[in-house]
Amino acid sequence: MAINDLPILSALRTKMQWHQERQRVLAENVSNANTPNFRPSDLVEPKFDNKGTDIGRAMGSLAMLRTSATHIGVSGGLQSFRGDGGRSGFLTKPAGNSVNLEDQMLKVSANQMDYAAATSLYSRSLGLLKTAIGKR
Repeated sequence: MAINDLPILSALRTKMQWHQERQRVLAENVSNANTPNFRPSDLVEPKFDNKGTDIGRAMGSLAMLRTSATHIGVSGGLQSFRGDGGRSGFLTKPAGNSVNLEDQMLKVSANQMDYAAATSLYSRSLGLLKTAIGKR
């Protein structure tokens, strides 16, 4: 089996390619922030569901847990955290444009950090494999 055929390296390569394409899409959103009737777009994150591993099961929602009877309990609402801050959509400007620059720039910076993490994992994984086979 070639090193490039390892599932973890293949998944990391797919993730890095997705981040590169997402950066292009987000940059297009920012560059068209003043274009009339422009609608921002985003990419759907690839799913890495492996039924035989804990990765797919561990990526569910995070349920709140009460570890002591003295802790304040959850009153009403959902029993899990939401990642979107409760926002359901964006306001549309009078020109018909719905690009929110602050949200787009937050997505750009998060995308950049996630890409850096994926590249670091990829390079370290390759380094470990090279060490294991004695090529280092």
